[in-house]
Amino acid sequence: MKLKHALSAVVLAMAGLVVPAVGAAPAAHADTLICDQYGSTTIGGRYVVMNNRWGSSATQCINVTGSGFRIQTQQGSTSGGAPLSYPAVYAGCHYGNCSPATNLPRQLSRIGSVSSSISYTYTSGTFDASYDIWMDPTAKTTGVNQMELMIWFTRTGGVQPVGGRVGTTTIGGRSWEVWQGNNGGNDVVSYVAQSPISSWSFSVLDFVNDVDARTRVDRSWYLTSIQAGFEPWSGGVGLAVNSFSATVS
Repeated sequence: MKLKHALSAVVLAMAGLVVPAVGAAPAAHADTLICDQYGSTTIGGRYVVMNNRWGSSATQCINVTGSGFRIQTQQGSTSGGAPLSYPAVYAGCHYGNCSPATNLPRQLSRIGSVSSSISYTYTSGTFDASYDIWMDPTAKTTGVNQMELMIWFTRTGGVQPVGGRVGTTTIGGRSWEVWQGNNGGNDVVSYVAQSPISSWSFSVLDFVNDVDARTRVDRSWYLTSIQAGFEPWSGGVGLAVNSFSATVS
């Protein structure tokens, strides 16, 4: 078994974290269907894809491809509070499960650049498309990190991030709402796109530097993982990460 992720909420932000977890994920061969609550696999020899149905007992299945995944079955539904799950693809270490040959965790002061690209497919439902960046004062590979940086590429159904809106900013040539709060387990800074973004190539450090300027995070902290996926509250069949890459140098 494995883990959880940090949250968001409908109208008023709530959150929590749950975790068990262990062991390396097996590699995906052709398309792989994962229905186990915390089931995972690896793709491309570089990334882990996880089902991560941490907030519901209802069935969720993801179809893992060579470059991402698609939500194939989602039988859960909730109208408030925390989302059902966080199916995602990631580089780095998450609750003891590290992606193949990763160079994370790595101290921010020892990172020159972090380039990433993502392509999403959206469908109906209540969800956010969330890109997560996790940081901690230590080179942590298990448990909860102290800082979660979320980039919301889109949201539907009135969901909003943890905490409260503290303003707007421009990063990567785009305008973002900025939210700050704490979910009871870690601090959260969220950047919410003003209109849906379906694909983008960008510098992760542009967002990290903004968090550095706003919070207690500094260059002595460690980047532990970079993740991209969805937080569904209801619906979501057909939501997909078509492709994902993250390179830390």
